[in-house]
Amino acid sequence: MYARLLIATLLLTCPIFASLAQLKTVPEIERATKSEFVKAVNDLRAFLQIPNDGHYPEQIDANISWATKAFESRGFKTQLIKTPGAPHVYAEKQFVKKGKTVLFYLQIDGQPVDTSAWDQESPFKAALKEEKNGHWQEIDWSNFNDNFNPDWRIYARSASDSKGPAMCFLTALSILEKHKVKPNFNIKVIMDFQEEMSSPQLAWVVQNNQELLKSDMVLIMDGTRHVSNLPTLCFGARGIATATLKVYGPRNALHSGQYGNYAPNPVFAMSKLLAGLKDDMGRVTLPGFYDGITLSEADKKDLNDIPEDMDEINATLGIARPDAVGATYQEAMQYPSLNVRGIRAAWVGKEVRTIIPEEVIAEIDMRLVVESPGERQMRLLKKYVEDQGFHLVDGEPTDDERAKYPKLASMTYRLGSEPFRTDINTELGEWLSRAHQKMFGDQFVKMRTTGGSQPIAPFIKTLNIPAVSVRIPNPDNSIHSPNENIRVGNFFEGIETMVGVLTEKL
Repeated sequence: MYARLLIATLLLTCPIFASLAQLKTVPEIERATKSEFVKAVNDLRAFLQIPNDGHYPEQIDANISWATKAFESRGFKTQLIKTPGAPHVYAEKQFVKKGKTVLFYLQIDGQPVDTSAWDQESPFKAALKEEKNGHWQEIDWSNFNDNFNPDWRIYARSASDSKGPAMCFLTALSILEKHKVKPNFNIKVIMDFQEEMSSPQLAWVVQNNQELLKSDMVLIMDGTRHVSNLPTLCFGARGIATATLKVYGPRNALHSGQYGNYAPNPVFAMSKLLAGLKDDMGRVTLPGFYDGITLSEADKKDLNDIPEDMDEINATLGIARPDAVGATYQEAMQYPSLNVRGIRAAWVGKEVRTIIPEEVIAEIDMRLVVESPGERQMRLLKKYVEDQGFHLVDGEPTDDERAKYPKLASMTYRLGSEPFRTDINTELGEWLSRAHQKMFGDQFVKMRTTGGSQPIAPFIKTLNIPAVSVRIPNPDNSIHSPNENIRVGNFFEGIETMVGVLTEKL
């Protein structure tokens, strides 16, 4: 009897025991997050040490091993899903016998790296940095403790896209387990190790594992916050299609002194071709490129209720004016885009040579919306090239083609992730909105769509369920580029966000 009374007294009076069954208020969630934060950062550092370029099977295998152990240590059952290409990892945990199921999508791979372009020892050795006099300077990890500076940054490949968000989710699961709090829904997880390659096997995985993945909704742990850096829910994403254009010149590179004024330089032909794709206001000129897209006044009001200062955005980006596709940044994201993401012709800098190059290569990407299918957009691009007088060839032009056609080009393209858009007023949207309202009051953003791409359409089409992404990383995170980073304060808020979501009744 005395022992039971003593235990009851401890449960009522000791802060450690009293907190075990809480996590109902923001202060409780903040304290729980802070108690786990140093460990979470160290776990993230260990995760980031594993190179994760999806082109390399050995790197995929190493990340599969880490992710599998991470979920199994949290009581999840895991399964390796083999595909015709790279495998995926599935995890699940049942918390209630009767209840809804949320499927979490995690991206584990990252963009390729050029180590020489990073301002640190290695992109896979996380560096802690602080800003001094406008420059980010590395500081020793021994400085990191409970009194961290939220404006410090963690620099590493995938710190923000998307191992950081994945670790926020994993840490939130650990916090709930430690405090003996259970969600009132069941959790399934699918992990993708080739998202940066447009997830070539994901549609196959969903199509062939429909019963396994059967859920009520998809929550995406990927994507950058709104430019305000407020916590962000995003209800859609643009798709992507890419094309490679080549314009051919002489059979071999020629000396510009010996053959200048005689042999045409393909750079000029490519320059005219690319310049004609947009007008002076930045709008794509391909007839039909924007067909099917209408924004009602109500749509525009909802979009522009999001707090944005275009002058501030322009100043941050270092531009005088934006392209005139939409009246605001949010409106611009509702339309397809066309971007020249790279051009190559001969050499520049110290390697420059006085030559006429034999070919020019332009790499193009298009971001797609629901109303602009990739096949249609690529047909428009191909027709444009042909209308400019180019004869399109498959592969290198033959001698006969070189003799017959003065303007020779080739075009290949690839369709990647499809666009998706979820109604903001679905049960999923309302649940996530309640969780964010609980954590942040009215200081969060709900975006209709994001400019980037996510491979979520297979879930929506095949499983017929809605999808929303929870955005955690800071908008100035150098995503896909050298010196990718996540703000320490964003990582902390990301964990808080996920604890808030997991403890919100569905």
